[in-house]
Amino acid sequence: MAITVTEKAKGKISDLLSQRQTPDHYLKISLQGGGCSGFMYSYDFVSLPEEKDKLFEFDNVKICIDRKSYLFLNGMEIDYQDDLLKSGLVFNNPNADRSCGCGESISFKSGIKNEMDK
Repeated sequence: MAITVTEKAKGKISDLLSQRQTPDHYLKISLQGGGCSGFMYSYDFVSLPEEKDKLFEFDNVKICIDRKSYLFLNGMEIDYQDDLLKSGLVFNNPNADRSCGCGESISFKSGIKNEMDK
């Protein structure tokens, strides 16, 4: 499995890279410990990926994910949501066990979590 990106998300990421005048940068996605459910998604734009990052390219959108986070994010779909309540990237992750009420943090099935500790 790998990750997928919807057309809507690709368009938004491309627009952001153009606005920042950094069309060759990568969207770096990772997991950080914290939040009410244990983990939170984190993302930023970087000029170069780390040596062991997993790399993906979707048309003109380049994405990198650190190796440990990829254990949790493998199979994820990245989408973009824009409605009255909020707008931003949405991570549809089949590995997530549950999320908190605000939707900002997630937990994972125990088998995957044990892999992160290695």
